[in-house]
Amino acid sequence: MKKTILVATSNKGKIKEFKEIFKDCEVLSLKESEKLLNKKIIIKEDKNTFKENAIEKAKCLYEQAGEKYICVADDSGISIDALDGFPGIHTARWMDADDHTKNLCLLEKLKNIKKEQRKCHYTTVIAIKTNKEEKTFENTLDGIVSTKVRGDNGFGFDEIFELKSKKTLAELSTDEKLKLSPRKKALDKLKKYLEE
Repeated sequence: MKKTILVATSNKGKIKEFKEIFKDCEVLSLKESEKLLNKKIIIKEDKNTFKENAIEKAKCLYEQAGEKYICVADDSGISIDALDGFPGIHTARWMDADDHTKNLCLLEKLKNIKKEQRKCHYTTVIAIKTNKEEKTFENTLDGIVSTKVRGDNGFGFDEIFELKSKKTLAELSTDEKLKLSPRKKALDKLKKYLEE
């Protein structure tokens, strides 16, 4: 019987990544989980670290969905050294605007900062909650914030996250991106764990 994984997100990009990795499972987004359970699911996210937020979201989902499901959540974001780690855990919520507008605003905040001081880190923590356990898997990718938005194969801050290759994440092919993606690496750890 196929395992059903409920994911505490409605983000299409994230769900796509989950489905690509968990091909043998039924992966449901928050909206799909609500349809399945025929109720509104409230997810809280008010902790101070990626790890605590991921655990809180997975627990919220589990408490409302019940113990026959594998409940998974991720918390991820970009932390910029020159901005004291901002936006960090607030990456998705620090501004009520689309990703592109937020990225332009971050570039504006960094406009007088030299390239070598524009270091940033993309962190993902995946949390799983089942009737047996609660566990997290984490991964980080380091880069620098580019001086302008570049590329169109991505979401979130991909278009401003520059790698050693001088390309942004949004300038990579989907396959190239998956090889580097902290979310993919954290999900691979989760997949291996579930298979064991």
